[in-house]
Amino acid sequence: MRIGTGYDVHRLVEGRKLIIGGVEIEHDKGLEGHSDADVLLHAICDALLGAAGLDDIGAHFPDTDDRYKGISSIRLLEEVREKLLEKGYVVGNVDATVIAQAPKMRPFIPEMKENVAAALKCDPDMINIKATTEEHLGFTGRKEGISAQAVALIEGIYEGSSDVSSPGCAGCPRQKQ
Repeated sequence: MRIGTGYDVHRLVEGRKLIIGGVEIEHDKGLEGHSDADVLLHAICDALLGAAGLDDIGAHFPDTDDRYKGISSIRLLEEVREKLLEKGYVVGNVDATVIAQAPKMRPFIPEMKENVAAALKCDPDMINIKATTEEHLGFTGRKEGISAQAVALIEGIYEGSSDVSSPGCAGCPRQKQ
């Protein structure tokens, strides 16, 4: 079992779509960035990459590479999942928080959760997404930007096995004979 943390922030600007958790949210501004600037998914990517000891999102998807210009961060999260599998890890769980004064995130959280779970090919119960404001303090409170934080737990593929076909397998309760 390994744990990683992630953090991301992007400035709110006019003329961009606001995409958070893979959900396009109606708002007068969007997040500035090379990709779609999805702060939530970027924080989750960093948490997962960090847990696996795989550096950070910028090392894998640099903003100097035109292949990632405007790319959906859902696609980046899918690629992070593949990188985890290559190293022998699967997602244990993800807990993330979006920090924004506006717009209100609550109505979009169920869809965000489904998007993350689908990209990571895991049960939605393994994903938790929350949102908060900073009570009008700091850059997020002044509506200058949006940030996100994430914590992720990953497990070795066999470490977290859910195969219940044989008694005493990894992660399974002992079965009575």
